[in-house]
Amino acid sequence: MLKLGLDSFRIAIMQSSEIRQKFLEFFKSIGHVVVPSSSLIPDNDPSVLLTTAGMQQFKPYFQGLKSPEEDFGSRKLASIQKSFRTSDINEVGDNTHHTFFEMLGNFAIGDYFKKEAIVYAWDFVTKELGLSEDRLFVTVFAGSEGVPEDKEAYQIWQKTVPGVEIRKLGRTDNFWGPPGDSGPCGPSSEIYYKTHSGEVEIWNLVFTEYDSDKEGQLSPLSQKNIDTGLGMERLVSILQGKESAYETDLFLPIITAIEELVEVGGKENKAIKSVKIMSDHIRGAVFLSADGVIPSNVGRGYVLRRLIRRAIMHGQLMSINGRFLATLAEPVIDSYSGSYPELKTNKQTVITMLEDEEAKFDQTLKNGLKEFAKFEQKGSISSEEAFRLFQSFGFPVELTTDLAKQKKLSANTDEFEKYFLEHQEKSRGGEKEYKGGLAEVSERTTRMHTATHLLHQALRTVLGDGVAQKGSNITNDRLRFDFSYSNKLTQEQLQQVQDLVNEKINKGLEVTREEMSLEEAKKSGAIGLFEQKYGDKVSVYTIGDFSKEFCGGPHVTNTKEIGLFKIQKEEAVASGIRRIKATVT
Repeated sequence: MLKLGLDSFRIAIMQSSEIRQKFLEFFKSIGHVVVPSSSLIPDNDPSVLLTTAGMQQFKPYFQGLKSPEEDFGSRKLASIQKSFRTSDINEVGDNTHHTFFEMLGNFAIGDYFKKEAIVYAWDFVTKELGLSEDRLFVTVFAGSEGVPEDKEAYQIWQKTVPGVEIRKLGRTDNFWGPPGDSGPCGPSSEIYYKTHSGEVEIWNLVFTEYDSDKEGQLSPLSQKNIDTGLGMERLVSILQGKESAYETDLFLPIITAIEELVEVGGKENKAIKSVKIMSDHIRGAVFLSADGVIPSNVGRGYVLRRLIRRAIMHGQLMSINGRFLATLAEPVIDSYSGSYPELKTNKQTVITMLEDEEAKFDQTLKNGLKEFAKFEQKGSISSEEAFRLFQSFGFPVELTTDLAKQKKLSANTDEFEKYFLEHQEKSRGGEKEYKGGLAEVSERTTRMHTATHLLHQALRTVLGDGVAQKGSNITNDRLRFDFSYSNKLTQEQLQQVQDLVNEKINKGLEVTREEMSLEEAKKSGAIGLFEQKYGDKVSVYTIGDFSKEFCGGPHVTNTKEIGLFKIQKEEAVASGIRRIKATVT
C-alpha cells in the first residue's frame, strides 16, 4: 500500500464531529441561534463567485437591509459554513492550502461588540478545547490611513488575559473584508497558536463597523457587528496533534481510498503531494456538485471542471488504473453527510456527474500526456505548443502549466490567449462582423451574449414591457446594451435588474434554439429588433421560461456557464435611449 510517510492515525484528542458539536453547543448555551450552512452558490450576491466566508449569508443583516430577529429570532447567531476559495488552488498540496474548507463562526448584528467577542473566543479555545495559554498569542489592528489604531481591543485583551502577548499589525493582517468588491468590513483581532514548526492563525475576530464601496471608500455602518471565523482544518490539525489537516480524520478516509487504488494500480508511488491534491479536489468537487454546480468551461462550472481534471491528472501520474472518481467520492459523502445531509440526498447526482466528466476527459488526458512527453526531452514548452496541445488533443492550458511544473519544465503560456483568438478568427473564414453584436467570437463573448438576453428581459420585468432593445455591442471586456427608457435608473432598479439576471444564471436554465418563420416567431412571443430585415426563416433562442428572442447566436447551452453578471455603468446616449455597460466573471 502507498505510504505517505505520516504517523499512523491514533485516537485523537477530539474527532472533527465532536469539535463541530462543541462549538455550536457552546454558543447556543450563551444565547446564540444556530443557523445552518448556506449553499456554496451565493444567494443573490453578485460580488462573489462562490461562498468564501461565514458572514456571507448574513451580509444583508450587517448592512441593515434586513432584520435578523425577523428571520432568526435573534441578533446573535452561530454557524459552521461551507466555504470555497480558488485564489490559492495552485498551492494545494502543501500542509496549509485547501479549496473547500469549513468556517466556524459566531455573529452579533447590532448586539454585543469587542469585549464579549474576545471573552467568548478565549473561553472557547482555552476552557472548551483545552488549548494551553502558553502557546497562544493575539494580534490587534495597528491603524492605517483613514482608520485609527484599535486601542480598545488592545485594552480589552490586557484586562481579559493579563500578560498575554499582543502584537500590533497593519491593514493587510488585521483589517478584514469586504467579502467581494464591496460590503461590510472592519478591523480585526486574531488568536494564534504556536506549534513546533511555526505560528498558526486559528481565529479571526472581525469588528465590523464600516461599509466599503467598490472604490474602497469607507463609511460607518448603521450598527456595529461581530463576525468571527475559526478555521476548522487548522483547528482539527492542532487538536489531533498533526502537522496538517491531511493527517486528520477530515481527510484520512479519502487518502486511505487513494492508497488502495494506487496499490491496485500495481505501483508504489510516494507522490505525497499528488495524494493531497487528489483528496482536496475530490472533496471540493463533491461539495460543489451537491450544491448544484455543473461542470462547464466558465464561472463556477469551470472551477468544478478544473478540480476534477486536476484530480484525474494526478491519478494518472500515480499510475492508478481505470476510472476512480466515484470510488473516491464515497468516503467524502460517508464522512461528511452527518454534518451536511445534502451530500447523501444528492449522492446519485454527484456520482453520475463524476462518472460522466471522467469519461469525457479520460481519452483527452491519455492522448495529451503522450504528446506532452515530447516536450520533456527539450525541457520547455511554449505558448504555441501549449495551444497545439489544446487544439489537437483538447488538453486544457492550466493542466499543461501544472504538468510542466510537476516535470520541472519551463513553461511560457502567456500568449496562449492570442493563439486561441487567432484560431477563432480563422475558423470563421476571416469574417469582419459577427452576429448578435459581438466584436469577436470567443468563449467569453458568447457568455456575455447570452447575458444580454437575460438583461433585456430583466429590464422589461423591472421597468415594464415598453423597454425595447435599441442596440448591442460585445467585446471581450464588456457588454454594451442600449434600450428605450426615458428616465435614469435608480440604484434600487439597477440592483433589482442585476439580481434578477444572476438569479436566472444560478437556476441553470437551458438555452435552446428553434428555426421557424418570422410570423411563427412573432406569434410565439419572441422579441427582437423589428426594424431589422429578417429572412423567411429566423432563429429563436429560448432561455428556460424567462426569455425568448430572435437571434443569430452564438450562445451558451446553460445559464450556469455565464458566471457572475455585474453592471458597471448606466447612462443616457440619446433622448429616450439609455445604455448599460456590464461584464461577467
